[in-house]
Amino acid sequence: MPNAVLLNNVAHKDLKVINRYGAEFGDNLNSVLTFPTEFADMQREYPILLRKNDKTGEFQTHAVLGFEAGENLYLNNDNWGASYVPAIVARGPFLIGFQEKEMDGELQRETVIHVDMDNPRVSQSEGEPVFLEHGGNSPYLEKVVKTLNAIHEGLGYGKVMYEALADLELIEPVNLEIQITPEAQYNLTGYYAINEDKLRDLDAANLEKLNKMGFLEGVYLLKSSLSNIKSLVERKRAAL
Repeated sequence: MPNAVLLNNVAHKDLKVINRYGAEFGDNLNSVLTFPTEFADMQREYPILLRKNDKTGEFQTHAVLGFEAGENLYLNNDNWGASYVPAIVARGPFLIGFQEKEMDGELQRETVIHVDMDNPRVSQSEGEPVFLEHGGNSPYLEKVVKTLNAIHEGLGYGKVMYEALADLELIEPVNLEIQITPEAQYNLTGYYAINEDKLRDLDAANLEKLNKMGFLEGVYLLKSSLSNIKSLVERKRAAL
């Protein structure tokens, strides 16, 4: 469990975050959670597929980073070998939390930022400063705030979107057989993708409904992202 504490510019005035990548920071994952709020950026470089949450059974979207357990083909020494880093990685040791605040005599729930003090990226001597010398947010923290907001909005938006797609039977299981070399073949199981036949056969009313809800664009971004499987295969061949 993360050792998450409320971030503040007094207790954490000297806090820094190591802004590089590697297995020592937990980046050696073959897939990461991604959100509709970042699909436009993600689909340019990563294959995106759906999976069911092991605990809730709800659909989520994952960017595929490798073909084996612990394999991230986007790791390149200390760098991330893509122009866009997934939000769940770019957030670093920070998490969104909630606290109640009294406003006009009523308790209201507001979002706050927590930091996992046990995260290996947390440092007092190396990395990006979280706060400026006189207590203001650093440019790095401002960027993290935007990333956390995208995750928060994407979680809620994605839940409604995937439920709508499932109701229209637009999600189907896929089993991807990836041939890297004659000796190396990988089967990606447990994933789901957009059912192109069902999408093609949707009537005008449901197409309009998806479009008005903003989901239709996400559907086509998911579809287009699968062209990145080819580039992921090339990354694997280069690694071999």
